[in-house]
Amino acid sequence: MTLTSPPQVPPAPDDDPAVRRDAGEKVTGTARYAAEHTPPGCVHAVPVPATVARGRVTALHADEILRRPGVHAVLDHTNAPRLGEAEDPTLALLQTDRVPHRGWYVALVIADTPENARAAAEDLRIEYTTEEHDPGPPAGHPGLYTPEEANGGHPAVRERGDFDTAFAASAVRVDATYTMTAQHNHPMEPHAATAWWEDGALTVHDSSQGATKVRDVLARLFQVPRDRVTVTSAYVGGGFGSKGTPRPQVVLASMAALHLGRPVKLALPRRELAAVVGHRAPTVQRVRIGANADGVIDALAHEIVTQTSTVKEFVEQAAVPARTMYTSPHSRTSHRVVALDVPTPSWMRAPGEASGMYALEAAMDELAVATGIDPVELRLRNEPDTEPDSGRPLGSRGLTACLREGARLFGWEGRDPRPGTRRAGDRLTGTGVAASTYPYLLSPSSASAHAAPDGSHLVRLAATDIGTGARTVLARIAAEALDVPMASVRVELGSSALPTASLAGGSSGTSSWGWAAHKACTALAAMVRAHSGPLPPEGLTARADTVEEAGRESPYARHAFGAQFAEVDVDTVTGEVRVRRLLGVFAAGRVLSRHTARSQFLGGMTMGIGMALTESSTIDSAFGDFAERDLASYHVPVCADVPTLEAHWLDEEDPHLNPMGSMGIGEIGIVGTAAAIANAVHHAVGVRLRDLPLTPDRILPHLHV
Repeated sequence: MTLTSPPQVPPAPDDDPAVRRDAGEKVTGTARYAAEHTPPGCVHAVPVPATVARGRVTALHADEILRRPGVHAVLDHTNAPRLGEAEDPTLALLQTDRVPHRGWYVALVIADTPENARAAAEDLRIEYTTEEHDPGPPAGHPGLYTPEEANGGHPAVRERGDFDTAFAASAVRVDATYTMTAQHNHPMEPHAATAWWEDGALTVHDSSQGATKVRDVLARLFQVPRDRVTVTSAYVGGGFGSKGTPRPQVVLASMAALHLGRPVKLALPRRELAAVVGHRAPTVQRVRIGANADGVIDALAHEIVTQTSTVKEFVEQAAVPARTMYTSPHSRTSHRVVALDVPTPSWMRAPGEASGMYALEAAMDELAVATGIDPVELRLRNEPDTEPDSGRPLGSRGLTACLREGARLFGWEGRDPRPGTRRAGDRLTGTGVAASTYPYLLSPSSASAHAAPDGSHLVRLAATDIGTGARTVLARIAAEALDVPMASVRVELGSSALPTASLAGGSSGTSSWGWAAHKACTALAAMVRAHSGPLPPEGLTARADTVEEAGRESPYARHAFGAQFAEVDVDTVTGEVRVRRLLGVFAAGRVLSRHTARSQFLGGMTMGIGMALTESSTIDSAFGDFAERDLASYHVPVCADVPTLEAHWLDEEDPHLNPMGSMGIGEIGIVGTAAAIANAVHHAVGVRLRDLPLTPDRILPHLHV
């Protein structure tokens, strides 16, 4: 893997180290994850998933299991602690005999060792009454309906102008349907929790993207005051959205600990994650674009069909990016969904943008072919003056610069647009481009900043570092606000006992937590300046929150942008696609840590490779669950899958963001990657394949050796 430094970014100062703040702890093993805490007397729990697609539990033979040595308890809907009202119905666990889908947890076995618990859980006999189930597919389903909102509070339907008339009158028209199978997050660290109760207070170590949110949900479920619940998520081995909300492990561990009166540890097996921690739902996306002969878009429609479960409605906002991306006087964007007897979808990295921009950017490539205009030039011709959906002025919009700089770095100029012309032996080579975008999101957070007499500083907030380098970036923000060396700043995070912070999601962490930390440190710096003489023995402390700032609506449209360029080889004998090189250029405000930023960009682009070529999960219609449930059958890309991977960014200034001038960068890397690769495959073979992933079985029938 070859990495290149972004040419626009100045050399890092001496106190911006190449290593992350938590690197030492992680490589030495002193970083403790949720499943690595073992309080005295800790026992182990293993959940039991339902084996029917829909029905009810009629008998559960716990007596056979309880006779085994080492087994302490078996919980089910008849004896589990009663929970309060669940705002998220997927957490109403062991409360009724209902089985809404295969894999739903119907029991919990607790034993002295994980081995004994696992064996007992596997042997637990459960009887069911089964009911007819409906696994879809969603396309053409009679139960399709239009929800009020898609994820993120976006209206499900938006119309501007008169799309039908404008599309019919367009000189050039594209009308194409794109499909994607379900995809799964699969973080390296399993979903795990260790919980115990003491004097009516609950303490939990949980693998989560937000300790504050988990605390609030547990307090409501177990009907105790929030100050009686402490959740720690100090180190988290990835989440990508699957740990963005509380998941079954933390509720089940807390229930078992309450029932037994002793600590309980629980880690969900990877093979069960597909059914219980969310996924990106499959989509069918119809895109219609009408343009004049010069490629300028007049009419744009993006219509989504997807699925949710009968447990909870979740509709990925895949049509939303089309509302803001290109000039489009006449626009229609809509979402339709059907509730099926399948696992509940949820967030997966860059929800909405990742799936929606694949279809939109593939359709833009089709428009480029139809008009004979270079794909980069076509996008430049459709740059809006204001945000098309809202009419708001653009705070910053670096897409044009990303496209031009990416084309220069990639060597796009002189590209032969004719498909199927570059061949060496059995391999066809093609190149493709796609644009990417992700919204600037901000959530209220709070922080404290402390100055000690010895010259050290401590910043505290309940943020969670899920592997993105939050500790490093927050230390940088604090050092700049305090005007002190970064080495003098320590950051404490990852516990709900600290000042309240938003969850790590939506690429909002740095902006949300950073603003709170910056505000607290700015106040502390003023206190220190106003103080005469040595600091008192207890030091000085300042506290701040950004409730007002986060609640203030900006008059500007705020988005990060990027452009991805891909070169692929397609083997005409096997149908295998290999990414030869992948380059991304991004405009996301001021980049605060070039080392962690590059890591995030490259990680997102790597996930985009999987989205394009390997990651696929299909519903088994007979059982209503996913057939690919482990990393042997669900294929994620590795370093060997791309010889050259480059991430660059622009040194962008946007005064309308926050005091740091930063945007989130965790998710934009994945957004345009799949489309760039799919467009490159079309350029290589001359056939437009619209169904992801582009596996050999889909490509081979279209190849002529």
